[in-house]
Amino acid sequence: MTEADDRPMPPTAPRQRVIGMLGGMSWESTAEYYRLANEGVRARLGGLHSARIVLASLDFAEIEALQVAGEWDRAGDVLAAAAARLEAAGAELLVLCTNTMHKVADRVQAAAGIPLLHLADTTAAAAGAAGVTTVGLLATAFTMEQDFYRDRLAGHGLRVLVPDADDRAAVHRVIYDELCRGVVREESRRLYRQVIERLVAAGAQGIVLGCTEIELLIGQADSPVPVFPTTRLHVEAALDASLQPGPLATTR
Repeated sequence: MTEADDRPMPPTAPRQRVIGMLGGMSWESTAEYYRLANEGVRARLGGLHSARIVLASLDFAEIEALQVAGEWDRAGDVLAAAAARLEAAGAELLVLCTNTMHKVADRVQAAAGIPLLHLADTTAAAAGAAGVTTVGLLATAFTMEQDFYRDRLAGHGLRVLVPDADDRAAVHRVIYDELCRGVVREESRRLYRQVIERLVAAGAQGIVLGCTEIELLIGQADSPVPVFPTTRLHVEAALDASLQPGPLATTR
């Protein structure tokens, strides 16, 4: 036996399932998903470990045009095809890196034989764990005004408040005109703080940052009540699933 044979073998790290990230909507927040996932794996496993990820980054201009036109089925088909490609590339679970496009989450899940981790479910779980029963929702106008996301949160027992029409328009404008373009303005941070204050005055016990770009602008320091950062919560749930032994359940 050689001297090298006497050296202790390094500990075996847990197996990581490959996370399929369906992103690009916008790439500004998808970059946060990638960074947070790799930082999270390093924190959990140590050393030089990084996350096992395959990424499909779509052209957001094409998706946004379909949103505005109300052509959600066509947008869903684009995302579903990308999800199928992620599965073919080796993904073992799916993360849709956008709140708004969870409107077509069922279509995406149906296209793939691997689990989709629904962003609203992970957010609702965090709110429930914090003892919050009424949340204020900041998001795109699509997410605040349509029922696909609010109903999913309500299905977990949460009461969901949204800003008034003027505030919804302002929040939406900042997302699409600034944050999705990598622009972060102090005046927009002040605007969001004021919207949060009005939601809290209306009874919100917590604030859901229900657009993945919003975390580029505000955080807990900007709110008098707990905030629920959907990007970070989604990534943590993906890492939990990636490192979880045993089969994963499909959520619908």
